[in-house]
Amino acid sequence: MFDNDEKEYIESNEDTTENSTEEMNDESTKDITDNLTEEGLSEETVEESEVSEEDSEEEFDEEGQPIEDEGLPFAKAEVVRLMKKNLDKDKMIRERVKVEMNRFLGEVLERVCEQLNDYPYTTIEYEMLKESIYPYTNIKRINEEKFRILKHLEAIKADCDALTMDVKKSLKLKDVDDTDEIF
Repeated sequence: MFDNDEKEYIESNEDTTENSTEEMNDESTKDITDNLTEEGLSEETVEESEVSEEDSEEEFDEEGQPIEDEGLPFAKAEVVRLMKKNLDKDKMIRERVKVEMNRFLGEVLERVCEQLNDYPYTTIEYEMLKESIYPYTNIKRINEEKFRILKHLEAIKADCDALTMDVKKSLKLKDVDDTDEIF
């Protein structure tokens, strides 16, 4: 089809085209960076946005290894959407946090299901679910109750210490060795 001269010509044009495309990309990136810097954005902001675009394509853990979604109990996008919905707008979520939150929610689900399995019935009713999720839905009230009980126990302990001192002070008859016989 092509003789050797034509093949060499085509190959050299391909190399030139690739080089010129790379140069154009580099120049356009530099132009964009210059324009953004002129508009008041720092080069660090531009570089951070470039990095975040790269990170969004493929996520990496702290060791630089790609993180795979395999083995996560829930769709990561849904967990992230819910997290962002409940966090402040200026918060950024690291990839490891997204994965660990997903695993944590899976573990909570497993614990609730284990408790539901303890019921002897074949059908799980709403009341059973309410009882199983009670510790998770009322954790704030449970912690307040725990704090109240601990304070009450500290007060009881202080009363016991005061009574002990009163007993020792008021029931002391005379300085007698405990080893002496009374009768």
